Amino acid sequence: MARQQAEAVANPAATGRETVFQTRGVTKVYVMGEVKIHALRGVDLALFAGELMVLLGPSGCGKSTLLNILGGLDTPTAGTVTYRDQELTRADERTLTRYRRHEVGFVFQAYNMIPSLTARENVAIVTEIARDPMTPEEALELVGLGDRMDHFPSQLSGGQQQRVAIARAIAKRPAVLLCDEPTGALDSTTSAGVLEAIESINRTLKTTTALITHNEVIGEMADRVVRMSDGKVVDERRPERRLTPRELEW
Repeated sequence: MARQQAEAVANPAATGRETVFQTRGVTKVYVMGEVKIHALRGVDLALFAGELMVLLGPSGCGKSTLLNILGGLDTPTAGTVTYRDQELTRADERTLTRYRRHEVGFVFQAYNMIPSLTARENVAIVTEIARDPMTPEEALELVGLGDRMDHFPSQLSGGQQQRVAIARAIAKRPAVLLCDEPTGALDSTTSAGVLEAIESINRTLKTTTALITHNEVIGEMADRVVRMSDGKVVDERRPERRLTPRELEW
């Protein structure tokens, strides 16, 4: 692990930024019959308020497992995960459900749209159960779909459907946005539009954002790039200048 990351985990206050997530020694082992699969091998990581972190690495290196653990969708075999002052690894299922509902927005590679509902109605599914939500209209405007609110998924392109998914994720005003390969099924031009929506949310709402990708180029739009390999964090760097999605060279 890079020295800067190690110092941040050991002493988060040294960065001058509030620590949103902190993991220590996080390990995840999946048991399939007599076979044990080590997805994570002692991950130490800090994620800071308002930053956009890109998590890079090849398929199978543990990125999605780590993101699922941060989001409360999975639990580690060993180690601790702290969200602000709450240790998620000690939380019961009711607490985790409340945490997922109110604190975290998820964006996946699959859009997960309900085909019989319009874009507005797909977003409203979340706003109806949130504590202090935006209106669906506000959320869709933020991702540039103000003129497509009453279109059904079949009437939207892949990039537009993904932006609806982003609007749905941020409509509840989450403190954290976790994105797992949000452009994995899109071409470069469409990907830029989706990444612009994510970047805009991070910049305007100060939403702490972690984005998983295997695409090295996307790292150039981040505040910080963390690289994983074989279940471990192996490197970290901060780009000299955070590029906009349209400046990325695909």
